[in-house]
Amino acid sequence: MSGVLEGLSRNGKLSEADVTEAMREVRLAMLEADVALPVVRDFVNKVRERSVGHEVLESVSPGQAVAKIVNDALIDALGGAGAVPLNLSANPPVPVLMVGLQGSGKTTTSGKIALRLSGRENKKVLLASLDVQRPAAQLQLQQLAERVNAKTGRVQALPIIAGQSPVQIAKRALETGRLEGYDVVILDTAGRLSIDEALMDEVREIRTLTKPAETLLVVDAMTGQDAVNTAKAFNEAVGITGVVMSRMDGDARGGAALSMKAITGAPIKLTGSGENLEALEEFHPERVAGRILGLGDVAGLVERAAETLDHEEGERVAKKMLAGKFDLDDYVSQIDQINRMGSISGILGMMPGMGKIKDMLGDKELDTSIFKRHKAIISSMTKQERKTPDIIKASRKKRIAAGSGTTVPEINRLLKQFNDMSTMMKRISKMGLGGLMRGMGGAGGLADLMKGMGGPGGKPGGRPPFA
Repeated sequence: MSGVLEGLSRNGKLSEADVTEAMREVRLAMLEADVALPVVRDFVNKVRERSVGHEVLESVSPGQAVAKIVNDALIDALGGAGAVPLNLSANPPVPVLMVGLQGSGKTTTSGKIALRLSGRENKKVLLASLDVQRPAAQLQLQQLAERVNAKTGRVQALPIIAGQSPVQIAKRALETGRLEGYDVVILDTAGRLSIDEALMDEVREIRTLTKPAETLLVVDAMTGQDAVNTAKAFNEAVGITGVVMSRMDGDARGGAALSMKAITGAPIKLTGSGENLEALEEFHPERVAGRILGLGDVAGLVERAAETLDHEEGERVAKKMLAGKFDLDDYVSQIDQINRMGSISGILGMMPGMGKIKDMLGDKELDTSIFKRHKAIISSMTKQERKTPDIIKASRKKRIAAGSGTTVPEINRLLKQFNDMSTMMKRISKMGLGGLMRGMGGAGGLADLMKGMGGPGGKPGGRPPFA
């Protein structure tokens, strides 16, 4: 879509034929991305009607005017401007019912929501697994509760009692919530491999008993049109108040998100983007529209950075880098910061102007396994070797390779890349950041870094982005 809009921007004055041709390309792009046909039809008609109007064809920059119209239409299709928060306005304990198919990420999402509510909003949260179908489902939720509680101290799992039915567990969860002063009770229902009447009957019975303030459907964004069909079926059978889309970082196209609001009438409230418990975000339609059109999502990137990064550590490393005194311990620190931010292709999608590099990758995720190998190599070095890599010669390399389960050539590549980075940092300290930005597109620039991590023309094990 961003490519179509770029072409319009270059055309100067637009004719109705230009807009019609552009909308044909947009229609194909949306259908390929698993957007539902009725949604595509409404979207294209809305954009065409406004684009062939007098104000666009007579404007100074009609291509940019069409881009604005497309952006606005995308925001409307995604649910309108602004995030829709979770509704927790009922008397405590507020029941939140989690529904969805097996494998959609429902249990992990329950843990993520518990962390969000207990950490950001200081709520006391009880997690209860109503899944008696899947082996160890209740144990999985209990372990998630322990991990979240270690971070916030305000989350517990309902004790497991063998032999109870889902309805009995739900009733006990609400009683425990009332007696022990919990603010929110999250009820994680069982899923199935496919939609069946037994599943819907069970969910309806639990919903009638608990009268939840929120019935959240968790769907896997990577399943495309199937996610929309699932949402439609659940909404018709039990009624949902909101959608949580998991694995949003793994879906290069995101067509399911465009269809969800139009098909179900329920807003997308949250999105998950990884296995980390922190990887849960509010759904902002205007930001997602910006990502689709290659405009980036700076606000979302800043929010994620504020929540996940250690800023004191970042400042310390930045000062050392700009002084040309970057060592291997600092590199490990940077790897940890990157891992906390989530998937690299997801981060690229949030950065303005990075859409083309992300498109080069297609549906592939960048190969970040090199980070793990590099951490293993560096952890097998002595403190002196990490501080002064120049002392690492043949015998030391053999010892490090044996200790890290890697090879001497891998260690040679890491040391060469580190030397290149050190040289670059020394140059920056002389040239300033402006000089760095001018050099980003040349040899050793950002595109090369992406290729080295599994992008087009590259192969896993190439050059990593050090900073």
